[in-house]
Amino acid sequence: MYTVSYARDELEAVTASTILVAGAAGNLGGLFARRLTTTGYTQRLLVHNKDVADDLRRADRVQVVRADLAVPRSLTPAVAGVDTVVHFAGVLFRPRPERFLPVTNTQYFSNLVEACLAAGVQRLVLISFPHVEGPTDPQHPATGRLDGAPVSVHARTRLAEERLLFARTAGRDTTPVSLRLGMVYGRGILMIEAARWLARRHLLAVWREPTWIHLLSTADFLEATLAAATADGISGIYHAGDEKPMSLQEFLDEACRLWGVHPPWRLPTWTIYTAAAICELAATLARTRSPLTRDFITIGRASYCGDTRRFRSELLPRLAYPTFDTGRSTLL
Repeated sequence: MYTVSYARDELEAVTASTILVAGAAGNLGGLFARRLTTTGYTQRLLVHNKDVADDLRRADRVQVVRADLAVPRSLTPAVAGVDTVVHFAGVLFRPRPERFLPVTNTQYFSNLVEACLAAGVQRLVLISFPHVEGPTDPQHPATGRLDGAPVSVHARTRLAEERLLFARTAGRDTTPVSLRLGMVYGRGILMIEAARWLARRHLLAVWREPTWIHLLSTADFLEATLAAATADGISGIYHAGDEKPMSLQEFLDEACRLWGVHPPWRLPTWTIYTAAAICELAATLARTRSPLTRDFITIGRASYCGDTRRFRSELLPRLAYPTFDTGRSTLL
């Protein structure tokens, strides 16, 4: 039997602007929570097994609540009195994601949506990515469709989340927002730091075939997410990216040059899939996390670009770093 316990002051009546961050103990969710501490908003940080950092827990206007997305009744007190929910939560780095993502993405998110609707939450922001429309490129960018054909389990289940969000909120008072982020880069971003760690040990590799990516600096990611959560008149799907997509191979080459390390090895795709399969097998046997999975490779090899015109018009008209050329120093 699941029990939920909170300190009395965690669920006190809050101001008219309370934002709940689901997944605040994760990388992007934690960064966004820190950005919120510099605003006048009260925030409620939803955690399950992993706790938030001490500096967040001690910050003003921050409430930490513990709930389980798998247990619907635990979400009722967590969303009570909340105006906006921003959903970052998800499960990563487990082997065989095809076995758990349909549950941890789709069913868990469904539980959160129902709790939000019952509580009268005004806006629900889902953090997503352009991969949900399938492979795209600068000539054929993702445009906000919900009928795409993504190639990876991660993207298919995230598309299912988007469809669920817009279907369940239709005709209701809760406004749905899907913020499809490009690849966030900068210091402190988990995937970037992992690439740096591997590159310093001459272990970073990438496939040979060019893959388009749409980048977004950490600073612009934070401001875009803040606008998605708080700006007036926001609803629907937004593609958040900079002005100049580039290839993953170019990005990694330049990142390694900035870090002063050997550029990534170019390897046949099959060898990278083999390495991922070995990681998954070892993680399965050891019952631990897998730093690499075959589905990560599949989603990584899918080119993605988004039509950012609506994003520029309604969310973030001016980027701090319009291109990687202007933002590359944030990797140092």
